[in-house]
Amino acid sequence: MSITKIAVVTGGNKGIGFAIVKGLCEKFDGIVYLTARDENRGKAAVSELNKLGLKPAFHLLDVDNKETIVVFKDYIANKYGGIDILVNNAAIAYKNDATDPFGEQAEVTVRINFTGLLNTCRILFPILRPGSRVVNLSSSAGHLYRIAGEEPHATKLRERFSKSDLTEDELCQLMSEFV
Repeated sequence: MSITKIAVVTGGNKGIGFAIVKGLCEKFDGIVYLTARDENRGKAAVSELNKLGLKPAFHLLDVDNKETIVVFKDYIANKYGGIDILVNNAAIAYKNDATDPFGEQAEVTVRINFTGLLNTCRILFPILRPGSRVVNLSSSAGHLYRIAGEEPHATKLRERFSKSDLTEDELCQLMSEFV
């Protein structure tokens, strides 16, 4: 088994994820995995980076599909023994002019951006190497001050989210209540 250092970026085929993969390829002493939910877009992103003289590896990983996360975990564990850097970047965002009903937007957004991240962490954390680093990206929409609504309900909700002893189960319950 190789002792090569491994960096993984979820949702690395565009935007911030693509820039992170590029930066890691330029500075990281190891193999950088660009992962994406769409194989064609992921491979196209790798091709763009290859044109710049960079050599990221590609692997399919859809945070909304546990099977792809498990397949990726098994692949990395068997080939390299673990992960040194994990950048959780994969997410979705509806456009401001989206016409989908709010309930549908809430369900899809929470399923991918929260539950998908949670599943990715639960599945990949067991293969994090000692001293590894994990970076979870989020948008400004995740700030507690963005929780609006009628008072005193909005304040009480912000307080529930900001509890210093908030458990994972409690957080999952809050997200379920939102949806």
